[in-house]
Amino acid sequence: MSYQFTIIIPVYNEEDNLKRVASEMLAYFKIATKKTKVLFVNDGSQDNSQAMIVDICRDNKDFSYLSFEKNCGLSAAISAGFHLCDTALVGYIDSDLQTAPSDFNLLLEHIEKNDLVTGVRANRKDSFVKNMSSTIANGIRRSFTSDGMDDTGCPLKVIKTDFAKRIPMFKGLHRFLPAMILLQQGNIKQVPVQHFPRIAGEAKYGVWNRLLGPLMDCFAYLWMKKKYINYTVASKG
Repeated sequence: MSYQFTIIIPVYNEEDNLKRVASEMLAYFKIATKKTKVLFVNDGSQDNSQAMIVDICRDNKDFSYLSFEKNCGLSAAISAGFHLCDTALVGYIDSDLQTAPSDFNLLLEHIEKNDLVTGVRANRKDSFVKNMSSTIANGIRRSFTSDGMDDTGCPLKVIKTDFAKRIPMFKGLHRFLPAMILLQQGNIKQVPVQHFPRIAGEAKYGVWNRLLGPLMDCFAYLWMKKKYINYTVASKG
């Protein structure tokens, strides 16, 4: 059976999490509703992450990787994974595993009638400051994009690959994936998923990244929306 679903896992200095990531993904393969493989995208890690990724991929045929020469950011890692993907469906999950791979099955239940399905983190296990800054940032983003999504920062999404490949790459992309699907006249849906505390490694984003950065990105989105080209080929010969 050929692969149907690729899960992108961006990695930046996550050596303390990668063994657990591999274990959790192997467990998910056994219950996945689609034939699934994993693509690690090493975003210029400076710890032992790359060596660990190589070992994981050598020992498991359902894992592969690409590695950046230097750190380029989460949006670049996700975009690179989209463009390398060769399955009909693509998704991603963070390597801190604050969301559960098993919940991909919840999203996949709705992907046939939608072009992007995103998780909404129920009962978030983050600090008050992190939760509040994310809530404010999501409110600001919704007012700019009108995408109706409550938690675009949730690191658990499934997208039809042909839509994902048409998303133009820019910094902050990961916060605007639903809005970019709407620009393609696609359908989007959000589904509640589990959320867990980070048990290893360190968070890569502070208040600036979650609040002030997204506000600046909203203006970039408005410019892109105004300039966005969307067409459908009727025929060719």
